[in-house]
Amino acid sequence: MCGIIGYVGTKKASPILIAGLLRLEYRGYDSAGISTVEKSGLSVMKDKGRVKNLYNLDGIDKLEGSIGIAHTRWATHGKPSKENAHPHLDNSDSFSVVHNGIIENYNDLKSFLIEKGYKFRSQTDTEVIPNLIHYYYSNDNVDDKYKVLRAVQKACKDLKGSFAIQVISKFMPDNMIVIRKDSPLVIGKGDGENYISSDIPAILSFTKDFYLLNDYEFALLSKDNVEFYDINLNKISKMVTSIDWNASAADKNGYDDYMLKEIYEQPNAIRETIGSRLPENEPCNFEDLNFSKEFLSSINKIYIVACGTAMHAGLTGKNAIEQLCNIPVSVEVASEFRYRNPIIDKNTLCIYISQSGETADTIAALKLAKSKGATTLAISNVIGSSITREADYSIYTHAGPEIAVASTKAYTSQVILLNILAIYFAEVLNSIPSEELSKIKKEILSLPSKIEETLKCSSEIKKFAKKIYQEKDVFFLGRGVDYNTALEGSLKLKEISYIHSEAYAAGELKHGPIALIENGVTVISIITDSKLVEKTISNIQEVITRGAKTLVITSQDLPSNNINQVISIPNTNTLLSPILSIVPLQLLSYYISKEKGLDVDKPRNLAKSVTVE
Repeated sequence: MCGIIGYVGTKKASPILIAGLLRLEYRGYDSAGISTVEKSGLSVMKDKGRVKNLYNLDGIDKLEGSIGIAHTRWATHGKPSKENAHPHLDNSDSFSVVHNGIIENYNDLKSFLIEKGYKFRSQTDTEVIPNLIHYYYSNDNVDDKYKVLRAVQKACKDLKGSFAIQVISKFMPDNMIVIRKDSPLVIGKGDGENYISSDIPAILSFTKDFYLLNDYEFALLSKDNVEFYDINLNKISKMVTSIDWNASAADKNGYDDYMLKEIYEQPNAIRETIGSRLPENEPCNFEDLNFSKEFLSSINKIYIVACGTAMHAGLTGKNAIEQLCNIPVSVEVASEFRYRNPIIDKNTLCIYISQSGETADTIAALKLAKSKGATTLAISNVIGSSITREADYSIYTHAGPEIAVASTKAYTSQVILLNILAIYFAEVLNSIPSEELSKIKKEILSLPSKIEETLKCSSEIKKFAKKIYQEKDVFFLGRGVDYNTALEGSLKLKEISYIHSEAYAAGELKHGPIALIENGVTVISIITDSKLVEKTISNIQEVITRGAKTLVITSQDLPSNNINQVISIPNTNTLLSPILSIVPLQLLSYYISKEKGLDVDKPRNLAKSVTVE
C-alpha cells in the first residue's frame, strides 16, 4: 500500500514532500525517497527504512527545487533496498518517476528496452517506466512543449496493470505530469502551488480544494495551472471539489467509520496483494519461497493454523490446496492446536495466518511446529512482525492498515493470497493442467472489478438491515466453500451487532438445528457453487416452510422460490467465490450495527490484536 506525494510551487519542495510522506506512514512501507528538479538537473534522495531516515541523507538539506515527487514503497518487485526504493530514473537521468500499482507486463517491456540498449539498476517493475518514457521522447522528432507529455502518454499506453504515476524531467523544469489507472491519485489546488497525493488526508492541511482524476486521465501541472487530458491527449475540463473534513473524517477518507472505509478499500487491497504474484504468461512469482518440486512432493500434510477470521480464511485455503495440489490440509484453531500434541514431522508444512503478526496463540503454535521439525510459513499484513521473524518463510498480504476491530479487507486479502499460493504449489508440482490454472489466474485478476460491482448492493443490504436489526438470533447456511463464508458472516454479525448467530453446513440443518427455526427467524444463505444450487434451495425451502425470513447471497440463477430477498453477485471460479460473497455480509453486519447505534469500529470486549492467550 505505497504512498505518493508531489509538490509544484514556489517553496522548497523537500520539506513539504517529507512532511507528506510522514502523513502516509500509516499505509505501511519499507523504503522512502524524494526527487526534485534542481538547477543542476534531477536530484534523487532515497533509502531503505523509515521516512525519518531521509533527514540524514547527505545533501538533502541543500535541495532548493520547488518541484518534486516522493514515495513510500512496500516491496512487490525486488527486496526492500535503497536501489529498489522510489523514485526511479531513466538511464540518462532525464526522467524521474514514482509509481503505485503493478505493471503486469514489465518483463516484456524490460526485455524490449534491454534490446534497445537500456540497462537496469533495480529489480522493480517501476524502472521500465522512466526508460520507456525516454525511449519515446528520444524517438519524437517534434520538439515542442508537449514532447514530454506525448512520451509519457505513449509509455502509459504500453503498460498493463494498475498505476498511479508522477513524472518530472530536466526537459520540463517547471512542470509535472501525473496519470492514474486503478490506483488512487488526487490533486490539491493551492494559491500559486499544487499538491499531489495518493490520499486526501496527506495534503488536507495544505488545501481543501481537489481535482479527482479518473482512469487514464493525465494532468500537466505548473505552479499556477493544471491542464487535463484524456488517454488520446484531448483536452478535458475538471471541476474543483471542496473537501470539508475534520481530522477524524480525513483519516476515514470521508466515510463514517473505519470499517465501512475498509470494506470499500477491498478492491485496491486485492490488487495490491495480487501484486507481482501473477505475471503475464509466466508461473506465479514467489521468489521469497522458491520451493522445489522435490520439497513439495515430500510434504504429506499441511496444517493451516490461525484464530477467528484468519482461521476462516484458512478454510478457503484448504479447499484451494486440496483441489489443486492433492495434498491433505487440516485447518486448526491455534489455541487448540498447541495443546493436543499434533502429529508433525519434517514432512509437514505448517502455514500460520495473522493479520497483525502478533497473535499470541498463533505464534506459540508456530514455535511448537518448529520444535517438531516442520517447515513453517507465515502469512501476515505487517512486515517484521513477530510471526514473520519466527517462521522459516514469510509472505505478505498488502491490505494496508486495518483500524476497525472487525476484519474485512485483511480477510479477503488472506483468501486471495492463499489461492495464489495454491496455484504456485500446483505449478511447481505440475498437479493441474496449466490451461486450468491460467483460467483461475484470469479470474483472480478480474476480482477487484467484481468486488466493485458487488459493492453496488449496499442500498439493498441497508434496507434489509433495517428489517432485521432487532433480531435476537440469526442463522447462516451454506454448502462447500459457502459454508466457510457462512462462518465468517456469522462471526462478523456477532462481533459488531451483538446478535447471537450461528452458521451451519446446510446439509446438517435437519440433524438438529432445524428445531430452532420458528416463525419470523432470519436465515441467511450463500449459494455460489452451481453443483450445489438444488440441494441448498431444498434446505432453504425447509426453513421457509417453518416461517423463516430468508436472505440469499448468490451468483447463480435460482429456480422459482419464495425467498424474501435475493442479492446477486458476479460469478467467478468457485474457489474464489468467498471473496465476493462475504462482501454483502460485511455490509449487512455494518448496517445492522449502525441501526442499533453501536460503536462499529470498537465492539465491546474485543481487541484488534490478541497478544495474550
